[in-house]
Amino acid sequence: MKILFAFENPLPNAEADAEVFVTTAKYLSPFAADSWLHTPVAKTSTVEAVTALAGIKILPVWAPLAPAALRHFCAGLTIPLRSAFRQADLVYTRNLWVAFISILFGQRVVFDHYRPWPDQIPPLQYFLYSLFCHRRFLGSICHSEYTRQKYIELGVPPEKLRCVHNGFEPARFAAPIPIAEAKALIGVSPDAKTIVYTGRINQKKGLELVIEAAKKLPDLTFLFVGSYGDGPIERLASGVKNIRIIPWQTEATLSPYIFAADILLIPPSLIPLAQFGSTVLPLKLFFYLGSGRPILAGNTADVAEVLKNNQTAYLCPPDNLDALVAGLHRLTTEPDLAARLAAAAAADSHNFTWAARAAKIAAIIADWRQSAPAGQGGWSETQSRNWRAESRRWFAHFARTGAFILPPAKE
Repeated sequence: MKILFAFENPLPNAEADAEVFVTTAKYLSPFAADSWLHTPVAKTSTVEAVTALAGIKILPVWAPLAPAALRHFCAGLTIPLRSAFRQADLVYTRNLWVAFISILFGQRVVFDHYRPWPDQIPPLQYFLYSLFCHRRFLGSICHSEYTRQKYIELGVPPEKLRCVHNGFEPARFAAPIPIAEAKALIGVSPDAKTIVYTGRINQKKGLELVIEAAKKLPDLTFLFVGSYGDGPIERLASGVKNIRIIPWQTEATLSPYIFAADILLIPPSLIPLAQFGSTVLPLKLFFYLGSGRPILAGNTADVAEVLKNNQTAYLCPPDNLDALVAGLHRLTTEPDLAARLAAAAAADSHNFTWAARAAKIAAIIADWRQSAPAGQGGWSETQSRNWRAESRRWFAHFARTGAFILPPAKE
């Protein structure tokens, strides 16, 4: 098997999509007889540096780096011109345009993405249905069962849709730091009870709820790690004495903050999933699993696929301030509970490494290649009516807000 991986954004970069795609390609490439990565190379880097990062032969995209829309367009338009495109047995991509062009020019495709596009951008529904049902579209690797079900509801044959959760790199925890030592490294008292959030600090992550909880729990120290400057969340937190805002950290400098955590926090809110659609099963969840620290998160449809309440994490009802406050209080005052959840999470983390993910995907691709093409699914008049209704709702939402992602309809 020969695989042409196709990524549309310049490398290297610190975005989660780059980490997921490049790391998956890196671990999946040993299952292939040959592999290439078709990607733009950032002006600040070189082909040699990106090759070393990805561990795969790099084919620089024939496209300008900016604007992004033109870069994506050219990445798809020019990929059939590459000799690797003709040599490969399939194109592995997360870009719908690249998938469409690859199929148009006779290549087979495996798609890998986290977003439930049918719900988020309804005007795309019939295009998605047609693309995913094409006989050269081998299948889609969905990052969550939540997303997989959205495509099944669209009418795509279930056998073309497989859920394979993301992963983490165990080597990042090869040298654990004792919690007191980690707290000293980041300038926190060893007696402080620390609640640590890592990731982008913005209004799309549900951090407003955490700020309100911090006000009710003045004896706890909240660390928000991942600031890019003076944004709305930074301003909201500025008057709260027990919140510390920490700049964005590199992979090399993040570990002390993880090991200094009495609780690792994923804000228990539906906002990232329902309002912005920017986060479905956040990548940090898998990293947190392997850390040996207790996790508190929201009992949302996506998170509950991986974290099990009172087994591997403490899950709160989403957007419930009192429940969040109670959960933080329990985990910081009941050491036996915290230790039990942390140990179970660490044990479960072995199922969610990048190597494990790649092995699962390799087996799925082998099965897809050996199987007869799936049927065309079904597109009914009911789906057509829903497509028209949801598209009208999307256009009204876009005209009103300028936002491309459509929130779920209110019951």
